[in-house]
Amino acid sequence: MKLPERWPAGRVLIVVVTVLLAMTAVAVASTVLALDTLGDARTRSVDQVEPAGRSAKDLNRALLDQETGVRGFVLTGENDFLQPYLDGRKAEADAAESVRALVGDVNGGVSRIETLAGQWRAQYADPTIASIRQTGPVSTPTQDIDRGKVLFDQLRGEIEALQSDIGALSRQSRDDLGHAAKVVLWLLIGMGVLLVVVIGGLSLLLYRLLITPLEGLAEQVRQVASGDFRHEIDAHGPRETVMLGEDVNQMRHRIVLELATLDEAKTELQRSNAELEQFAYVASHDLQEPLRKVASFCQLLQRRYGGQLDERADQYIQFAVDGAKRMQGLINDLLAFSRVGRITREQTVVDLNEIVRQIVDNYSERIEETGARLEIAELPSVRGEASLLSAVFQNLISNALKFKGEEAPVIHVEVEPDGEMWKFSVRDNGIGIEPEYADRIFVIFQRLHPKDAYPGTGIGLAMCRKIVEYHGGTIWLKTQVDPETNSGTSFEFTLPVVPELVAQVEEVDV
Repeated sequence: MKLPERWPAGRVLIVVVTVLLAMTAVAVASTVLALDTLGDARTRSVDQVEPAGRSAKDLNRALLDQETGVRGFVLTGENDFLQPYLDGRKAEADAAESVRALVGDVNGGVSRIETLAGQWRAQYADPTIASIRQTGPVSTPTQDIDRGKVLFDQLRGEIEALQSDIGALSRQSRDDLGHAAKVVLWLLIGMGVLLVVVIGGLSLLLYRLLITPLEGLAEQVRQVASGDFRHEIDAHGPRETVMLGEDVNQMRHRIVLELATLDEAKTELQRSNAELEQFAYVASHDLQEPLRKVASFCQLLQRRYGGQLDERADQYIQFAVDGAKRMQGLINDLLAFSRVGRITREQTVVDLNEIVRQIVDNYSERIEETGARLEIAELPSVRGEASLLSAVFQNLISNALKFKGEEAPVIHVEVEPDGEMWKFSVRDNGIGIEPEYADRIFVIFQRLHPKDAYPGTGIGLAMCRKIVEYHGGTIWLKTQVDPETNSGTSFEFTLPVVPELVAQVEEVDV
């Protein structure tokens, strides 16, 4: 099924929800109507017909009490026997009124009973009572007794007819109640089945109109994401899905253009790397040889003719020797810097404790000379190139020894876990670095002091940053190590945790 004019998903949902709400409203209204009918049938059966049957029995009992009272009074002439007759008249009126109020004058039966009861009292009961009160309990004429019996038999027949009519009403009300209950039951069953069918149908419709197009679009997007950037996205379904497919297509076209640009950049980078390789070769061979020759002859001049020329000549020779040595140092450092990440070796698990221990041994004379104290924490093992990681700690520790203050150097090497990384810090109490130079110090050949104040080429920290980033970490300067004296320097850097080593430690702990 296709959506007319590519309806938006919102309109599809509105139509589906409207249909569902309309059908639910019809079903609820029908159920309410059926329940109202059931309530009416129950009310008529329980609250009207059955009480009317009891009132009819009360009416029959009241008439029988009247007849019994008259008979007893005729036999004895005592007023006590007449009391049921008097009470029965009031009970008769109440019962007749109750029947009439509950079910009405059923087939005129209540009116006929009242008429016949009035005739029985007028033609027999009242004259007989009056006669007994005048003459006493004597024999009542047979014709009067027969007349009274005939009238009361008619009255009894009407009572039975009334009870029969009320019984028919009771049966009818029970039938109506049962029918209404069945209607409610079947209506509820039908409503449940209808709702299940409607909800299932609407769900299937929504799936075909909304979910199926999204699944198709998702499958095409996955195909593009897997690397097939030439695949054209063809989206169907609601307007939003089609628009999303068009947006993905535009993004795909942009990615294709970017890939083409990246291919060009890659080609250019490969050419640049080739030129860099050529430069490194030239710097390490062609430049080194004449530089060594210049340095050798300058040193030879210094040894052979030192003191034989004037003071200025000796100074010029010294300048030439120093310049040649510095140039050799710069070339060697530049070559080392260019090799990081370009000439790679297999990365292994490196024990940093052993590396730092070797560095401390190498600087033992300098440490003893300056009276330095090193506090080194237990360091973890990481994955990387041992020579490069050793260069990081060597540069940071040597800087801490070089840029010391008036007090003896105190160097702290610490580490702490930081998520999936180890965070290392090398902290000292030296002369410190101003915050504004925090980024400049990591630029190659950048120096904060004259070369005659502190030796070095200014490439050490740039080398540290390149090595740390090559191993997947970052390095930065934390200024103001000691807030009270505003002195000292702390370099912090991160290296990735080796997951298998952490797992082994956890197993040992368990």
